Amino acid sequence: MSTLLIVLVVIVGLIVLLVLWGISAYNGFISLKNRVHNGWSQIDVLLKQRADLVPNLVETVKGYAGHESSTLAAVTQARAGAVQAATAPSSSSGSSSLAQRSLAENKLSSALFNLLATVEAYPDLKANENFMNLQSQLSDLEQKIAYARQFYNDVVQKYNTRIQQVPSNIIAGIFHFEQAQYFEAEPEAKEVPKVDFSK
Repeated sequence: MSTLLIVLVVIVGLIVLLVLWGISAYNGFISLKNRVHNGWSQIDVLLKQRADLVPNLVETVKGYAGHESSTLAAVTQARAGAVQAATAPSSSSGSSSLAQRSLAENKLSSALFNLLATVEAYPDLKANENFMNLQSQLSDLEQKIAYARQFYNDVVQKYNTRIQQVPSNIIAGIFHFEQAQYFEAEPEAKEVPKVDFSK
């Protein structure tokens, strides 16, 4: 009888350990998933601040370099695309909306780079206090966005790794934890834009 009791205690002990491990793994996934959402929220706030800054920057540049209409139109159009992508409803996984948002934001970054490169041909504009202030704010925001993207991608990497690792992938499969998408630059955004001052 005592052997049966020992076997029963061992089996109950193993079941308790398995349940405790399952709870711990589940809570770990929830924690990482919330960190992924928090990381994206931080990026979202910064991207909205940048989008709010762009019209003021365009208007300031327009006053000095109004004939650069194609560059100004490209920035305005890219901003509109970024705002539209930000307000688009997301799917349940959010992956397609994140890809669209990433593409739109990368186009805006490229258009802003072209705008700021074009400004180099206008010394009066570069000396304008309002423009210098806006350019400084934009530069600060771009640095914060880069840091927030890095933080977000680091958390996504930890979350995705945990989903793929054995034995935590069992809990991920049972509770349908899906991999998060990285916020990456699109291939065309990695290319250096060409600036032509001959026009």
